[in-house]
Amino acid sequence: MSEAGIKIPFGDGELSAIWNAPDKAKAGLVMAHGAGAGAGIRHRFLASVAEGLADRGIATLRYQFPYMEAGRKSPGSPRPAIELVRDAVSKAGGLASDLPLFAGGKSYGARMTSTAESDEHLSGVRGLVFFGFPLHLPRKQSTERAAHLASVGVPMMFLQGSRDAFAEHQFIEQVCADLGSLATLTQFEGADHSFHVPKSVGGDAAVMTAMLDKVSAWIDELTAGQ
Repeated sequence: MSEAGIKIPFGDGELSAIWNAPDKAKAGLVMAHGAGAGAGIRHRFLASVAEGLADRGIATLRYQFPYMEAGRKSPGSPRPAIELVRDAVSKAGGLASDLPLFAGGKSYGARMTSTAESDEHLSGVRGLVFFGFPLHLPRKQSTERAAHLASVGVPMMFLQGSRDAFAEHQFIEQVCADLGSLATLTQFEGADHSFHVPKSVGGDAAVMTAMLDKVSAWIDELTAGQ
């Protein structure tokens, strides 16, 4: 596997990104980071996902949102992030034009990606992968953040923890049911929004392995025969 730091032109400057590519890739996934403390392209969760997917033959491009690159704590207006999603997908398409392409991200990054796709189809993207879609704020249950998903026309994979305070199970289950065949929901017992689980349930490593196996199998299913 090769890992390379690259830059994505954006506005009047450039934003940091990391391209991970296994020797024989079967697909590519463009991944956006979350908005929590310590988030960014080198966050251990995204790094683990990139490494694990490379082992499964999936290349990844993870990229830095403008607010994070500038050292700010708050994402601010979502519009720059949404615009960057499209630029990052274009960059990935140039890096691996022969690979089927997918896009998504962790939490905030998942929602910015789905919003970009709902605005206008992301060129070449076959499906979206959400690592902990942030459906609502803790203790403020709602499905309003999912309204735009009805305008997404590609398959969506939701990977959620059963203890996720940002997407309580009955609400995310209803959202996915409403989306019908476009939505695939997998919930991990005992996992929270960061996919942490008690050791008695198997530990974080076991959840990561199961989660990446699901992503790989889902991508295989969508690209079979192509």
